[in-house]
Amino acid sequence: MCIRTQLGPKTNFSMKADIGNVMGGHHFLILGGARSGKSALAEKTALSLSDNPAYIATAQAQDGEMAARVSQHRRERNDAFTTFEEPLNLAEAIKNAASLYEAIVVDCLTLWMSNLGQLSEVDRTEKIEALVQVLAQVQNSDVIFVSNEVGLGIVPANSMARNFRDETGILHQRLGAICTNVMLVVAGLPLMLKGELPKTD
Repeated sequence: MCIRTQLGPKTNFSMKADIGNVMGGHHFLILGGARSGKSALAEKTALSLSDNPAYIATAQAQDGEMAARVSQHRRERNDAFTTFEEPLNLAEAIKNAASLYEAIVVDCLTLWMSNLGQLSEVDRTEKIEALVQVLAQVQNSDVIFVSNEVGLGIVPANSMARNFRDETGILHQRLGAICTNVMLVVAGLPLMLKGELPKTD
């Protein structure tokens, strides 16, 4: 785990999203298919909001191919990011990072859901609720979620895959209600579903 010792000033954004009586930050949900450009957009967005954003990676390098992908992502990532690896306890990781960083990229939610599904003792519904509650309370940091849109294909053939699709869809709906900006990325082009596209140049 890498922690930067010198932090820039935190920025308070005037645009807020509320859930109940709790105010949240200027958050983003970026959806798309594989290699759609969603991660690149998330990183550009974070760098437009902060000179020293945090990057919470949920991937686990459980085989050689996945380890190579993780290494490639690290090489491609801007050096300004401070990276934290957290495959399971995402709500806690966001809460901790929000006390230090003004922008946080979470990449990606579908890998996080998959990680949780590998543990029989973990209830994904409870983890989703914990994440939603933490996000709604983060006021001084902007959280940028990256996730795969998994509901556009055929109905999965087995119940495990169907449950994963359904629970991920519920997660996206819950976060979409809180996030100020929601985007769908196709062929590197963002389609705004909610809010405004930030200037990243």
